[in-house]
Formats: sequence, structure tokens, C-alpha cells
Amino acid sequence: MNLQSSPPLIELRKVCMDFAKPSGEPLPVLADIDLALHTREILGLLGRSGAGKSTLLRIAAGLIRPTSGQVYHQAAPLTGPAEGIAVVFQTFALFPWLTVIENVEAGLDAFALPRREARERAQSAIDLIGLDGFQGAYPRELSGGMRQRVGFARAIVTGSSVLLMDEPFSALDVLTAETLRTDFIDLWLEREIPTTSVLLVTHNIEEAILMCDRIVILSSNPGRVAAEIPVALPHPRNRMDDAFRAVVDDIYEILTSRAVASLAVPGQLHGGLARPLPRASVNQMSGLVETLAGAPYGGRAALGQIARVLRLEVDDLFPIAEALHILGFAELSDGAFRLTAAGRMFAHGGIEERKRLFKEHLLEFVPLAAHIRRVLDERGRHRAPRVRFESELEDHLTRRDVEKTLRVVTGWGRYAELFGYDDQAQLFHI
Repeated sequence: MNLQSSPPLIELRKVCMDFAKPSGEPLPVLADIDLALHTREILGLLGRSGAGKSTLLRIAAGLIRPTSGQVYHQAAPLTGPAEGIAVVFQTFALFPWLTVIENVEAGLDAFALPRREARERAQSAIDLIGLDGFQGAYPRELSGGMRQRVGFARAIVTGSSVLLMDEPFSALDVLTAETLRTDFIDLWLEREIPTTSVLLVTHNIEEAILMCDRIVILSSNPGRVAAEIPVALPHPRNRMDDAFRAVVDDIYEILTSRAVASLAVPGQLHGGLARPLPRASVNQMSGLVETLAGAPYGGRAALGQIARVLRLEVDDLFPIAEALHILGFAELSDGAFRLTAAGRMFAHGGIEERKRLFKEHLLEFVPLAAHIRRVLDERGRHRAPRVRFESELEDHLTRRDVEKTLRVVTGWGRYAELFGYDDQAQLFHI
């Protein structure tokens, strides 16, 4: 079936979303999003944290209204929560004082069904999702996977045609998530659930390929549609198949090109001081450099390969890779990661050699670190309050990015012995 030939169940046209900064200025979160969810497809929204994926899902559900643009459900404008759309959240969102069957029945409250019918429908959903025997249990008695199964049962008991899932497996351990994903796909393929379309938010690349018929990749700051990738692989899908790995590599190549482009732009603002720094510790960077320098990589590897071996997801791997790219110890390009000459020296150096290299690169490639040290050198007591640098950054960065960037540069500066920081007094010092 050609999915594009059927009218979309949900369609977003030129959707933009702004939130307000503390100053009252608008903070763009989503920009010009065009999206269509068709019958009999699982559509994945893939992107890093901050891409606006969860916000976009809530807009598609009618839970929040966009700043501009239009949302349609079955060709009619969507102005609020609509019948026929159900949501499964990342957190289990169960009522702790209700049993399993009472939590599932809560999904039917808006339908005002007779108690007997509601109980029968809830029992059927519980049986379908594999929780028979736990009807009388309370959420505290259940494992994380079982609690999320209750969330799925509560969503499908309504008979909704559209299921919106906001990272439903991310709070689970690897094995439990794998089991629940497989069970859901089996129910979907066998058409044992009433759902005819699924919108899945995820930052897990392999999860997106395992489940989705089509993947929309979102860039960040603000979220935009960066690419759309069809996944024509037959089910069941195998992570080790060459065709599967090829899709993984394609996605990493897209994400890498977007990451490199995003790193270049902030570096041109305010003399480079306004560059938001990725949240990566020196220990994480050292571990990745050592791994890449060793066998079998020899200093270069595809990001997908590194992620698979180290069991790192996009939001874990990219901040470390970006930090090493910023510091000149590695280069990101074409979905691959390559150590520079300095990166190789760092990998094979002793403690003092690593500190010396890190300090040199921190001063050369991170203007904020050099700026803090320069201010400290110029002051008689070699001290400066944190708020002095916060006020500079807040003209260009969000409050959240200011906090993260100062925390990162403080850790990097301490390791390099470039400057110290007194957290209690909130003072930088030499």
C-alpha cells in the first residue's frame, strides 16, 4: 500500500512554536513543521534532546496549540484533544492508588460507559497486552516494563485509531524495552489492536529503524525537519543485517552534518563566547579517545559502529563527539569520527601530558575559557564572580544554555588547571 496515497489522519502545516524567555522575548522551539501521519504507518520523530519532539507530539495530540500554523485531524482543524487520539507517555503516569484494571478503566472515563462494559473492555486490553493475572495489583507492585504495559493497555482500551508515543521505552532497561517493542510490533502487524497509525518520538536510532515505516529527523534550536527517510525493511528486522546498518549510517551522516553546521554558527557570535558547550566530561572524552585510538579502529570509526559497541544513544554520544571536535582532538564528518594528531597524542599521553595538551586546546579553541582566565589575570586578587560571566552570556544564550555552558567550562578549566571555582562563594579564581 502506498501510504502517501491515503489521506493523512493527522497533518501539521507550517507549525511554529515559541515559548517565552524570562525576559519576555520569544524562544523559538519549532519552526515551519510540515508533517503527515497516514493510515497503517508507524512514523518516527527522531532527534536529539532540545529538538522539540515532545512539544510536537503534544501539538499533534491537541494538548497544546502552536504559536502559528495549523493542525488537522481527519482533515478537520484540531483545536483541542480529539476522540480517536491516545497518548503513551515516557513516564508511566499511573494513579498509584488504583489497581491495574482501575488504571486501565480510567482511560474510559470520558466515554461514560456502563460499569460492566468498561470492566470488560479493560479486561480485554489487559489480556491483549500480556498482564492477565495482575488486574488487582497496584503500580508499586509492578516492574517498570509491566507499568508501561498498563500505559499501553490504557491507551488501546479507548479504541483510538491514532496512538502517539513519547519515548515510551526510554525509562526501561535494555532487555525489557526490547521485549516490549517486539510485543507491540507483533500486535501491530497482526492487527490485534485498534490503532491504525502511530507517531513515535524517540532519540534512539536503532529503535526508530526497528519500528518505523518512515523516519522524520528533526534538527535543533529551533526544531526543523532536517530529513525524511523511508524504512522499507521487512519485519522482523535484524540489527546486524547490512541493509539495517546502511540506514543507521545514513541517519548518522545526516545528524553529523547538522551537528557540524550548528557548531560553526555560534562560534561566530560575540567572538565565540556565545557558543553553547556540549555536556561532556573529561573522563567521557578520554574514554572515547582511548577507544578510538585502539584496535580495531586505528583512529577512525563510523559513529554508528562506536554507538553500538559502547551502547551509547544519540544524546550520549554526540555531546562527547562534539566536545572533542570543538577542542580539536577529533573531527566529525560524513557520519564518522576521526582523531586528529593532537587527539592521538592525548590518547597515548600520560596524566601531565594530557593536562598540558588539554590546557593548550582549551585556550585556543574555547574562547569562553580564555576569556575567564584573561579576566582573572587582569584582576588584582585574581577573582571574579560567576554572575559577571552569566550576564555576558545571557545576551546570547537561553538561561538553560548559560547554566550548562558555565558548568561545562568550569569542569574543563579545573581539569586543565586553568582556573578554579568556589561553588559556595560562586567565584572563579586562580
